[in-house]
Amino acid sequence: MQIDPSLHSKADNYKLLTNLVVPRPIAWVTSQNESGIINLAPFSFFNAVGSDPLYVIISIGHNDAGESKDTAKNILANGEFVVNLVSEDLFEAMNISAADFPPGQSELLAAHLHSSPSVHIKVPRVAEAQASLECKLFSTQVLGANTLFIGEVVMFHVADHLIDAHLHINNFTPIGRLGSPSVYCRTSDRFDVSRITYQQWVREYDQSQ
Repeated sequence: MQIDPSLHSKADNYKLLTNLVVPRPIAWVTSQNESGIINLAPFSFFNAVGSDPLYVIISIGHNDAGESKDTAKNILANGEFVVNLVSEDLFEAMNISAADFPPGQSELLAAHLHSSPSVHIKVPRVAEAQASLECKLFSTQVLGANTLFIGEVVMFHVADHLIDAHLHINNFTPIGRLGSPSVYCRTSDRFDVSRITYQQWVREYDQSQ
């Protein structure tokens, strides 16, 4: 089937895109407004996009009123945010934080979570998160109703039981986002396959030999 997005509504196109580009990691973002209130919100238009420097990207759309969301306002105001990763034990709290709380009420408190100080930025992280990335805003780009925020990771926070002396991450199984409106996945079912070399391909797969 061929589906031309120009012939469909924005809602239908969103549904198609978010059900096909899966799974997506969840950026559970803490940000802070000028009054010191901590905002916490999940975003699944998120990924790592660079390793030297360390860059992550988050795309934040408008709220139902067509205005910028609190997270976007806060990041633009102070240039800092923390990406907290969502493990299964934090799923309910993450779901609570997705509700449309008013700007003066912290989702962190509503979900009965705690903040923990960051090292290089003023915005705190979620204390209960097994992994968090302190980020400083590098650049933004407006794409229609969304704004891309590229952040440079300036500090990692990783639970001791997840990491070994060689910086290998073990047994970390964050929740992933699947289709809209409310489908998620676990990342505990994994397989490990080594990347083959060209020489291996020639030896094992090339039928012209």
